[in-house]
Amino acid sequence: MRTIVLAVGRLRPPFADDVQHYQKLLARHARLELIELRDEEKVDGRIPDRAYVVLLDAGGSTFDSIQFSRFLEERRQSGQDLCFVVGGPRGLDLDDCDLRLSFGPMTLPHQLARVVLLEQIYRANKILAGEPYHY
Repeated sequence: MRTIVLAVGRLRPPFADDVQHYQKLLARHARLELIELRDEEKVDGRIPDRAYVVLLDAGGSTFDSIQFSRFLEERRQSGQDLCFVVGGPRGLDLDDCDLRLSFGPMTLPHQLARVVLLEQIYRANKILAGEPYHY
C-alpha cells in the first residue's frame, strides 16, 4: 500500500524541514509519496485510480491516535492505496472523497497541517509496530 500526501501549495521553512524529518522517520514504516501542486484545480487528476481518498477538512471526522492507527491498519489490510489531500490556504472542496478528516475545530495553516498529518501517520505506524512513541 502506498500512502500519498497530495497537497496544494509549496512548503517553506520551517515546515519543509519538519516534513522532511517525518518523511525520513516514515521511510522504514510506509511507502510514502509527497506530491505538491501549485493549483487546486489539478488535484482530481493526480489522485490515483481506486485510491481511498481522505480530505483534510475542519468539518470532518476526528480520531484519537489509537483510532487513527486502526484506520491505517484497515486501509493496509485492504491493499488499497491511501491518498490524503491537503488544500491550500483557502482549503479545498473535493466532492469525491471517501473520508473527511479533521484535526479539530481550530484552523491550522495548511503547511502546518501537512506536518501534523505526517506526525500522526508516523505515530500510528509506531503504535501498530508496538514500538514506543505513543504515550
